[in-house]
Amino acid sequence: MAAPPRPHVMVLPFPAQGHVMPLMELSHRLVEHGLEVEFVNTDFNKERVLKALAGGETVSVPAGIHMVSFPDGMGPDGDRTDIGKLGEGLPAAMLGGLEELITSKKIRWVIADVSMGWVQELAATVGVRVALFSTFSAVIFALRMRVPKMIEDDIIDESGSVMTNERIQLSPKMPVMDAAELPWARLGKSPESRRVIIQGVIKNNPAIALADTIVCNTFQEIESEALGLLPMAPLAVGPLEAPKSTSAGHFWPEDPACLAWLNAQAPGSVVYVAFGSLTVFDVTRLQELAEGLVLCGRPFLWVVRANFAEGVGDGWLDAFMRRIGDTGLVVGWAPQQRVLSHPSVACFVTHCGWNSTMEGVRHGVPFLCWPHFADQFYNQSYVCDVWGTGLKLRPDQRGVVTKEEIRSKVSRLMGDEGIKARALFLKSAACASVADGGSSHQDLLKLVNLLKEQ
Repeated sequence: MAAPPRPHVMVLPFPAQGHVMPLMELSHRLVEHGLEVEFVNTDFNKERVLKALAGGETVSVPAGIHMVSFPDGMGPDGDRTDIGKLGEGLPAAMLGGLEELITSKKIRWVIADVSMGWVQELAATVGVRVALFSTFSAVIFALRMRVPKMIEDDIIDESGSVMTNERIQLSPKMPVMDAAELPWARLGKSPESRRVIIQGVIKNNPAIALADTIVCNTFQEIESEALGLLPMAPLAVGPLEAPKSTSAGHFWPEDPACLAWLNAQAPGSVVYVAFGSLTVFDVTRLQELAEGLVLCGRPFLWVVRANFAEGVGDGWLDAFMRRIGDTGLVVGWAPQQRVLSHPSVACFVTHCGWNSTMEGVRHGVPFLCWPHFADQFYNQSYVCDVWGTGLKLRPDQRGVVTKEEIRSKVSRLMGDEGIKARALFLKSAACASVADGGSSHQDLLKLVNLLKEQ
């Protein structure tokens, strides 16, 4: 007798690197537990992912994950780094195609990025059930739910601009944050883009209460209080991690040469520097960072993706690489989880995106925090003020992190045994959570059982 068909689940990330990656990692887990995944990219991003696969170590998408795509509503030259503009056009561009796919594949469940909460409309039209997935921390999720109240209290206005710089703390074990560092105060390329984003949050909030479940890339041991503030008991399945054999969610090809280079370095000696997929440096900040890494006098691995800096001449990077010789390595994109797990890596200079934060926690690496926008300041507060696993890089009066500040903080971090011990303690807690019987593993099994309900 033939085995029954594996249930099909649709996975729908917001079309940005930091959203695609964790949902691809979750998709791997679901396939391991007997599900088939229809993984939805935009046409633009699917092409990027397939190009990255062809240019890296791995050239195939894992069995059980089917890559599908739809238009994003932007023209070929549209600015897809303008998150507000990109998000605004997605429902009109995608809903019809998603509805057809759900019907043709007899899909009963959609796991949708919280930022794609408009997919809840399909629950009414085609009867699909919706699990909402948070690509940010539980505390940011809780803050999103409080946006209407913050507007009512004149902390922010309806465009996300800060009206009064209050200190905000949702509970004693959560970060204290200035209103000026709320995620929406530093997101969007223009006031209009910010307004679109904050209005999207307000419009999206009622959809969250209609979801069948909420899934978070975090774990109970670090965010139990924040998880308790969400509108329903969430499933915390983090920290998520991709299998080492695949990279089917990256927008740039990974450079495996950095792993061989790390093998040649002394244990606990390398400064790893990476700022995710959206951070852009100007000439001054780039040069200070480069000089700071040289001043540290330690081997460093630095990720400089193609669109990392503005106003920098084409020959600058080549000249810098010739100058540093074997003392450092610059790559376009790195297999970050494999880098962070490498015994040569001593610390992580990071923008504090939530994925990078979770990856650093899982591998016990101390942080040097350099946030730029969105939730990154909140994540820095977790690292430095709550967990005690890193230090903040402080900009000067010009807003520039100087080379001397970089050298000083790297030296302090390398010598701080307390930070190292706390980082290893969190690593132990993170690994225990995803191991058999751990809190995140149990929540993953609950999710799988839900998704298999037809």
